[in-house]
Amino acid sequence: MTEPMLAYLQPTQHSGAAFMRRGLQGPVVMLNLLRFRDLADYRADPQLAPATPISGAQAFERYVQHTLPFLQASGGEMLLLAEAGPWLIGPQDEHWHQALLIRQHSVEAFMAFAQHGPYLAGLGHRTAALADSRLLPLSALPLPIP
Repeated sequence: MTEPMLAYLQPTQHSGAAFMRRGLQGPVVMLNLLRFRDLADYRADPQLAPATPISGAQAFERYVQHTLPFLQASGGEMLLLAEAGPWLIGPQDEHWHQALLIRQHSVEAFMAFAQHGPYLAGLGHRTAALADSRLLPLSALPLPIP
């Protein structure tokens, strides 16, 4: 009997506290790895559900369209939205449908954006879309000068 695969869809209290303790200064880039459900699951947010069923990828498109104006108003930007797939180096049984890079000018700006009521009103599209995800905050290091 195989155990069900653990999905990561939201930060935990522990991971959020650890993120804040890092004390990142300056811009932060969020690396998102996304695996979609075949069929979007709007049970948690039925008020957002479309009249006819849609795929997880289509639900994520709705999330992006809802989110971009709030992201841009907060000073953030989408750097990259890309099709993903199997790893070149990594577990062969793990795959991601898309990767996304988002930049905010500070951790404080990211947190304000992530807690903004009008943004949160559309977060159910993301929840409906995703079977699993990863979110890795990145802080740039100085590039070596040859």
